[in-house]
Amino acid sequence: MWLKLPYEYLVLYGGLLLFGLSVFIWSAAAAILHPLLPRKTGARLGQLAIMAVFRGFLCVLQASGIFKFDLSALDALRDEGALIIAPNHPSLLDAVLVASRLPQVVCIMKAEIWDNLFLGGGARFAAYIRDDFPFSMICSAVSAVRAGNQLLMFPEGTRTRQRSGYHFKGGFALIAKTARVPIQTVFIETNSLYLSKGWPLFRKPAFPLIYRARLGRRFEVQGDVKAFAADLECYFRDTLGAGTSIHVDTNL
Repeated sequence: MWLKLPYEYLVLYGGLLLFGLSVFIWSAAAAILHPLLPRKTGARLGQLAIMAVFRGFLCVLQASGIFKFDLSALDALRDEGALIIAPNHPSLLDAVLVASRLPQVVCIMKAEIWDNLFLGGGARFAAYIRDDFPFSMICSAVSAVRAGNQLLMFPEGTRTRQRSGYHFKGGFALIAKTARVPIQTVFIETNSLYLSKGWPLFRKPAFPLIYRARLGRRFEVQGDVKAFAADLECYFRDTLGAGTSIHVDTNL
């Protein structure tokens, strides 16, 4: 029993180190491969590689016994073709959870990460999208979806603020309407506020940590995008509550 606390710290910080090293190594390899392969071929390979890196990372955490993941519901989206995948955003792990199950996901990334010499190689290779110029970002996102990719986009644009709840922006709806693709809602449920807005990266949570993904309704965007975003915000609030952590079955 006295080994429990040291073991939890070992898994937590060892996991963060493993994730950082895996991303760095793949980004370095991707930066070399990027100019050598055709754009479309490279993007597919890049997306598959990111899925493999993220899934391997989650498998290691799950093997520790103090992380539990049930993400199998996402597998139903693999062969669905072009979609906008719109999850809630309780923690920094959310993009990792979704991308670990889907082989052709494109994400929108902060420009400073996309441009980073050491971390951006994998993102550029996978044809991820910079978020610095709204018009350019929307055009790139529409093109990516029309090319058959699945766009992972959090309607809030940032992690959920626990006290204020959900505040959806309209960009995801505008992209869906312009590209004429549906929006698939996804609910990420967890028993912890770990890595939520304001949670320090190295602060230890209470274990076990449990994460589950389930599919919500699929929507077509018609009419005013701001009105649609407001309606979808109500749907998330009615389904998940006000944005606090969600208690899930600890027997997963």
